[in-house]
Amino acid sequence: MALPGEAVERFRECLEAAVRSDEIEPTAMCLSTVNAAGGVSSRMVLLKDWDESGFVFYTNLESFKGRQLGANPSAALVFHWKALEQQVRIEGQAVPVSDAEADAYFASRPRGSQLGAWASDQSRPMSGRAELVARVAKTEARHLARTVPRPPHWSGFRVVPDMIEFWYGRPSRLHDRFRFTLTDGTWQKQRLFP
Repeated sequence: MALPGEAVERFRECLEAAVRSDEIEPTAMCLSTVNAAGGVSSRMVLLKDWDESGFVFYTNLESFKGRQLGANPSAALVFHWKALEQQVRIEGQAVPVSDAEADAYFASRPRGSQLGAWASDQSRPMSGRAELVARVAKTEARHLARTVPRPPHWSGFRVVPDMIEFWYGRPSRLHDRFRFTLTDGTWQKQRLFP
């Protein structure tokens, strides 16, 4: 179910302020997934698209995160913009984007990133940097003067929220927190103690 209008507007305001601020990478977000033992695994990824239906990132589907989401789609995201003293937490289910969405985004990437998507066995051990450089060169030679197609093991996920929380830093730790939770098909808003 689509995010409520107030949550969409709050996120838009936060992200636009982060883009205008001194934040080095305003679209950076911490993605947490669940591993096979039920433990949590976290890493930074970049937000590539978003709307009222969810928050999109792309990855190698054979990476740790890709395999974890394939086995258990539960995911959490955290945006933290230190310069603004703002944070947004999101929890929900990660669903694959369509092939058309993945193709369009892949086509927009720099050629070097496209080649890297083919050359890297993301999250797997390698003998050294020379192995990666050689694989990129081999991939470049294979696609010389041609468009690089999207690898079948590379796509994206949309985290469809069932919870989104906004945190705004205030003096004396008297912060503002607002949580929107999807319960029985209806979004509920609560103001929380800091």
